[in-house]
Amino acid sequence: MKFLKLNKKRKLIIVYIIATKLLFVAIQFLPVNKPKIIVTNPNDLIASTNIPKNVALQIKTSCYDCHSNETKLPWYSSIAPTNWFIYRHINKGREELNFSNWNALSKEEKEEKLDDISTVVSGDEMPLKKYSIVHPKSKLSKKEKENIINWTDKLLGSLYLSLIH
Repeated sequence: MKFLKLNKKRKLIIVYIIATKLLFVAIQFLPVNKPKIIVTNPNDLIASTNIPKNVALQIKTSCYDCHSNETKLPWYSSIAPTNWFIYRHINKGREELNFSNWNALSKEEKEEKLDDISTVVSGDEMPLKKYSIVHPKSKLSKKEKENIINWTDKLLGSLYLSLIH
């Protein structure tokens, strides 16, 4: 009966708090398009190419959570509404480039993806700044960017030569 004795403003605040908590619990049950995690990927870039170890490590650390099937989801990725953003971001990243499907790409597609990698890395577009804030190890130093760009250029050259022959 204490609730009935409260003034109108306090009642409204209590109802708002309860409604917010109920809404938070309710949204946990909404279906989401959770990305599938597959650890063994025979068509994976690193598993199927002769990529230098330092570049492989840089790509794995900075790119693989969004651009491969080997995503390492953080603990908070199972809590709505955070998971809506995370899962959508991963699914879009995989649509754009999925390193786990590298060998399934044609040579032309690989060339396009390598050119894109070089462009976004050199232009500081990737990894995304908001991702790097939460995952500081994903930030690429100038030297790491150069390593990735040099590797893409080298691989692009070898793909180009194989198209000519």
